[in-house]
Amino acid sequence: MLTGDFDARVRAFSHPVLLLGDGGHVLALNEAFRRAFAVAGEPEDLVERLEWLGPLLASADDLGSAPAEVVTAEGRFQVLGVPVAAPEQGAGLLIFAPAVSRPDPSAQLFNAIPDPACLIDRESLVILDANQAFLDQFADAGNPVGRHCFEITHGSDKPCPNQHCAVQQAVESGRQERAEHFHTGPEGGELIIEAIARPVGPGKTVLYCLRDVTECHRSREQIRNLANYDPLTGLPNRVLFMQRLDAAIERAGTGRGRVAVMFLDLDRFKGINDTLGHAVGDRLLLGISQRLVECLRRVDVIARVGGDEFVVILPELKDDDEAEAVADRCLKRLAEPFDIEGQEVYSTVSIGLACFPDDGQEGEALLKNAEFAMYQAKEAGRNTCRRFCLEHNAGAVERLVLETGLRHALENGELFLQYQPQVLAADGRWVGMEALCRWQHPYLGLVPPMKFIPVAEQSGLIVEVGTWVLEEACRQAAAWQQLGLPPMRVGINLSGGQFRAPGLVETVAGILERTGIDPGQVELELTESMLMEQGGSVVELLVQLKSLGAHLAIDDFGTGYSSLSYLKHFPINRVKIDRSFVKDIETDADSAAIVAAIVAMAHSLGLEVIAEGVETQPQLDFLREQGCEQIQGYLFGKPMGTDDFVQAWRQSAGADRQAVSSG
Repeated sequence: MLTGDFDARVRAFSHPVLLLGDGGHVLALNEAFRRAFAVAGEPEDLVERLEWLGPLLASADDLGSAPAEVVTAEGRFQVLGVPVAAPEQGAGLLIFAPAVSRPDPSAQLFNAIPDPACLIDRESLVILDANQAFLDQFADAGNPVGRHCFEITHGSDKPCPNQHCAVQQAVESGRQERAEHFHTGPEGGELIIEAIARPVGPGKTVLYCLRDVTECHRSREQIRNLANYDPLTGLPNRVLFMQRLDAAIERAGTGRGRVAVMFLDLDRFKGINDTLGHAVGDRLLLGISQRLVECLRRVDVIARVGGDEFVVILPELKDDDEAEAVADRCLKRLAEPFDIEGQEVYSTVSIGLACFPDDGQEGEALLKNAEFAMYQAKEAGRNTCRRFCLEHNAGAVERLVLETGLRHALENGELFLQYQPQVLAADGRWVGMEALCRWQHPYLGLVPPMKFIPVAEQSGLIVEVGTWVLEEACRQAAAWQQLGLPPMRVGINLSGGQFRAPGLVETVAGILERTGIDPGQVELELTESMLMEQGGSVVELLVQLKSLGAHLAIDDFGTGYSSLSYLKHFPINRVKIDRSFVKDIETDADSAAIVAAIVAMAHSLGLEVIAEGVETQPQLDFLREQGCEQIQGYLFGKPMGTDDFVQAWRQSAGADRQAVSSG
């Protein structure tokens, strides 16, 4: 691929020029070539337009050593092949010059070469001729002709060793050779110069071209650093850490000691960031990384793998006690205060240890188990170290793992929604759906809602999670409507944490406006217990939500403490009968009586009724007999991802469901 700078230099030649790729095909041509040979079109069309060009390209590899002469309708031209200093830009140039009577036609073309170039006697290494770019580059050294090349290019009185000299390598091999040299630039900085040498003709001459590739090397180094190192601390990142961990495990497998992984997580770092600012937080992270390096052995490897997470490889251990000794040093050193901008900042760490081969046979397993051990250290009171033990305090560790993972789940795209259809009990037509939150954890897989929702509520994360669910469900429903799918109401659960948090009405209004969904197609579901806990203020809040145009429903109805007299004060649209009553209506008379009473009570208040958890035809038949308007459950569809839901939705449209028609 041509860079803009290189392409511009090729096109700026005063002589006609072709840039060739591997195999002699034409990559580019300049305007001088188009004018000289009256051609237009793309480079790949030239061979068809110019009959003499095909044979010339076939012998292009020989043109550097023996310039050719071609006779065209436009006149006679001398053609010289010149190698390109950067292989990614092409294989070489063909430079055309009007033929003149000169003993050495190649000398006429030197000034057309964009990079410094000279002709060198292969035996004496004396410069025979030089182009203008070479003269400009080494102007301070004086006239180079008749002097040794190393005297001009390296400022030395001795030639370079053969293994570093492209000229001498080209003389020995008889073919083109490359080498790189380090030079001091005009301002004292280091330059990297690529040298290309190629024997010319049957005589004793070598064509020598130079190019400054410093920026190219710097770009490659920057890319490598970004891929393997943390930009804040300069420590290896997770990618490089895992490579080195795998190598350490492989060496340990050959009997070269044991390996341990130490996982460190700062205690209450979020509080420092929130109160003192991210700049102080970054300074603290730098200070911690420096102290950790001081505590480690020469063979240890430290990396930063998260915002406030560091990991260490402890290779070549004699026993596990040696790893614990390193951890103790880290705990003591990091417990000392940090002086940041004249302010004392205290920060401790919790450390988890996992040892190969007892706690894991592979790098990923060892790292994961060290992280679990770190959670055990936090559960033990923080500022301590724990060795991995799966049985010890497993429940508390799981809660900590879920809470920590949930904090990153949104930003990492681990949360997603599934949708379950809601249908008319009379004919099975799809009229609504409920949005259900799911979590795909990178280690634990699909985490059931019954596990992570309570953790979200206890940790206060439920507000952030619930807001994301509300916006994502509205966005998706609006997108489906824009695709031409029939409008369906989407039910979205509001948590107690969201209901209690200030600004709920403003949050819902903002989401409705941003997503562009019809508010009438949104149903907010609240539980009985949430309404009862809020007291008299709940009615005002429900009125404000309903004024936005959204529908309101009481979810899991029958499990709370609502009375008929209390329920009539709430501005709701319908109730959802809890699945715990629906599942037993075929066999339990009390459950059937409760369901019948709920339907009758709701209808007396002018409310619709939907039953969830419907899985059998007898359950459907009973609910239809009671006058329940809508159904939700596996009988009509399980929760599905967006693609599967749309496919099932389209299949259901216009299709008669056997479960309904048999009633």
